[in-house]
Amino acid sequence: MFQNKKFKFAEIFDTMEFKAKDIAALLQGTVEGDGEVLVKNVSKIEEGKPETLAFLANPKYEHYIYTTGASVVLVNNSFVPSQPVPCTMIRVPSAYEAIAALLRMYEEMVKPKPQGIEQPSFIAEGVQLGKNPYIGAFAYIGKGAKIGNGVKIYPQVYIGEGVTIGDNTTLYAGVKVYYGCVIGNHCTIHAGTVVGADGFGFAPAGEDYNKVAQVGNVVIEDYVEIGGNTCIDRATMGSTRIKKGVKLDNLVQIAHNVVVGENTVMAAQCGIAGTTKVGAHCMFGGQVGIAGHLNIEDHTMLAAQSGVSNDIAAGSVLMGAPAFEIGKYRKSYVLFRKLPDLYGQLRELEKEIQTIKAKQ
Repeated sequence: MFQNKKFKFAEIFDTMEFKAKDIAALLQGTVEGDGEVLVKNVSKIEEGKPETLAFLANPKYEHYIYTTGASVVLVNNSFVPSQPVPCTMIRVPSAYEAIAALLRMYEEMVKPKPQGIEQPSFIAEGVQLGKNPYIGAFAYIGKGAKIGNGVKIYPQVYIGEGVTIGDNTTLYAGVKVYYGCVIGNHCTIHAGTVVGADGFGFAPAGEDYNKVAQVGNVVIEDYVEIGGNTCIDRATMGSTRIKKGVKLDNLVQIAHNVVVGENTVMAAQCGIAGTTKVGAHCMFGGQVGIAGHLNIEDHTMLAAQSGVSNDIAAGSVLMGAPAFEIGKYRKSYVLFRKLPDLYGQLRELEKEIQTIKAKQ
């Protein structure tokens, strides 16, 4: 999106100052108000200040546009103000997508671009290192690892023996990748994440437990992003697999032999137990828990803190623990909140019945 305008964007942000009409041209949007007004930074609409750019995508925040101090606000083409707006508006098909594109471009302009191999770091014999790498201080790359072109390995990253990492992938500080795991192209793995630790496999032996060897690996496909301190366990046999385009938040637990389908997203503190198959294009809110050996089909949506213990059909939207259809859950919750009152009424009815019986 907007890639053909990237050079112009670079020129604008070289001075950190641009006009509303320039941003509108970049986004192929329409200006309503003063196209000459200057913008030097971005802000949230509720905290808008002069010479900043904000956006309005969620109708819950509409009231802020009538009082915001921001000079320019991105709005959807469909937005119809109910009162005068004090700022310049730029109308675009999707304000959320437009601000996301601007922030991505801006990030590319300002974020650090480290290069080279810092010392001390350790690169074992037989490592295949691609072109233009960055290897941060105290990083360790084990024997037989294959590192693609343009890979960035930040300080204190551990890469075990035989690991493969594709082109233009970034591993931030403290990431640990155990032996034999595979990470694709254009992936981002944030600080503290562990890929390929042993799956939680123990066989009861009387009053003790014998460890089941975890001899598989983890395969992470292209364009995956994984948040900080997430853990993805290696398979008992075969592979734990995170498919193309998956986005995992911080503190997510993916157990052994789990498969996560393409473009599925999970918010923080989700936990998926062993051997469960999650379909493509699913969306899980925070703290969702899914039991093992289940099949969660494509386009499933699970509200925050849902607990799942059964297979789920494609396109389901569930909530609760145990999770069930979200509309029924909301109706049930209304009744649940009224239980104390209903119980009080029941007790009163019981007393009346007892009184009637005593008079008979």
